Amino acid sequence: MKYDLVVVRLGEVTIKGRNRSKFEGMILSRIRSALAESPRLEYERTYGRIYIRLNGESFEWVESRLKDVFGVHSFSPAVRSEHALEAVRDAALKLMNGLDPAPRTFKVTVKRAWKPYPHDSQEMNHLVGAHVLRNTPALKVDVRNPDVELKVDIQPEGIYLSCAVIPGAGGFPLGMNGKAMLLLSGGIDSPVAGWMAMRKGLEIEAVHFHSYPFTSEQATEKVITLTQRLAHYGGKIKLHLVPFTELQTRMAQSGHDHLIITLMRRTMLRIAERLAEKSGALAIVTGDSLGQVASQTLGSMNVIGRTVTLPLLRPLVMMDKQEIIRIAERIGTYETSILPYEDCCTLFVPKSPATNPNLRIVEKVESVLGSDLERMIEEAVQGTETIVMTEAGRSAPREAAAAPAEEDRWF
Repeated sequence: MKYDLVVVRLGEVTIKGRNRSKFEGMILSRIRSALAESPRLEYERTYGRIYIRLNGESFEWVESRLKDVFGVHSFSPAVRSEHALEAVRDAALKLMNGLDPAPRTFKVTVKRAWKPYPHDSQEMNHLVGAHVLRNTPALKVDVRNPDVELKVDIQPEGIYLSCAVIPGAGGFPLGMNGKAMLLLSGGIDSPVAGWMAMRKGLEIEAVHFHSYPFTSEQATEKVITLTQRLAHYGGKIKLHLVPFTELQTRMAQSGHDHLIITLMRRTMLRIAERLAEKSGALAIVTGDSLGQVASQTLGSMNVIGRTVTLPLLRPLVMMDKQEIIRIAERIGTYETSILPYEDCCTLFVPKSPATNPNLRIVEKVESVLGSDLERMIEEAVQGTETIVMTEAGRSAPREAAAAPAEEDRWF
């Protein structure tokens, strides 16, 4: 079936008030960016809708890109008709006859958004449905469970007919709610947390901690690949690669084996907060899921989270592992996440890690490390390398985070 256009319905931005137009404009900008490879497409924004004229472009290609744009609630391939009743009837019949496979049952649903139209919704249901039935003997009406629902949307500029509603990514347009730093490991959870943060309108920068030579270059490349996949949804994403070997080794030598994970996580958050201050991020996103591992018990999260003043966002905190895996499979990160390359979080793991660490004892251990800990944290921040990732790959080489190139600054 050859369609004229795509009708895009917007999501949560429709609940906004006086600034709604601004947010709708942001979604249109993201749609244009996602579909930029096709110069033939034309765009029109109306209240609560965006129309994409295909001008011969393949709907299947548009669908493959549009379904991943945050802020899009749903969309439909459609044909456009003039207001004249006969034109609407002919368009409906052409649309139904072009469906593959051919449906056995259908119903008509008319929405008369333009009230001056001479026929009300009930009349149009009958006038359009009867015409389709007369000219398609094998087709029957089923108002409860039809194979196809023919939607007729009456607008001032024309009438739009469609037979499919394709769910979009939903949420808010990317960047609408500010910026956050994502702690990105090579596992399953943190890329999903990043995707969910972007879905709620957060622009993200990713932070990854590596302990070379204890971790391999393949482990870092795995995280780069995950960032590249997330860039499919978020355009450019900065990935900060933090050297963590000295810090991790020093904490392993502290004599408090059961607290190593707690000390390590607190240090990671301190570094992430400093990087956030440099980039203008206002929160830190983690892949914590309550009770999944020792560092994600309520007691551990309480002690670890007290390290920073920035808000800690944990999108997965109440989800079970199978829910997280299903999302990872859907967004295309799962196959990379399960590659057998270890990150620094799997090193020096004690046999009996603390699941309910005592804050006072943890702070005492950190005070013993004293100036050494502060020096190593600052050196890790200064030694951080940054890669700017796009869906196509790296758009900039590694650079020191302390002195980013002027053209790569996002703030």
